[in-house]
Amino acid sequence: MAKKQLTMDSLRAFCEVTAEQMGLEFCDVLMEKEPQGRYLRFYVDKEGGMSLDDCERFHHAVQPKAEAIDYDFMEVCSPGLDRPVRTDRDIQKALGQRVSVHLYRPENGSKLFEGLLESMDAETVVLNVAGGQLSFPRKAVSLVRMVPDLSALDDETEGIVIESDELPDE
Repeated sequence: MAKKQLTMDSLRAFCEVTAEQMGLEFCDVLMEKEPQGRYLRFYVDKEGGMSLDDCERFHHAVQPKAEAIDYDFMEVCSPGLDRPVRTDRDIQKALGQRVSVHLYRPENGSKLFEGLLESMDAETVVLNVAGGQLSFPRKAVSLVRMVPDLSALDDETEGIVIESDELPDE
């Protein structure tokens, strides 16, 4: 029996409402093709981070609606610390934060640039870097992604010494 078709836009709208009712932030839903099949991936977040229980609750809430989409596997996950910057909400969160900008073609010998996000709109992406500002046409940019600050981990592990007899045998 063929599945009743639902557009991704309709599913996205349903997910936004559902996530808001659950106290979550809906980030995106994507259909991604991989060798094993088509993955319907929901990216959801919340203040303080997602738990496995949060993912499971959201999965159960959207699965009946998602059944109208033709997919092989369904996943609910957090966008991660290095989340892509796509939506207006993402841009607002990322302003002044460290991001990486990936280009389709090299510019000045590089396809990857890192700096503080000054601005991003439909036309341009502007980074503050040590030497000033870099501006890229949005159509030249394949991906803008947050760069997580992991310096707190360095502070927590400073002074920790692992003795060689504590390491697992190879």
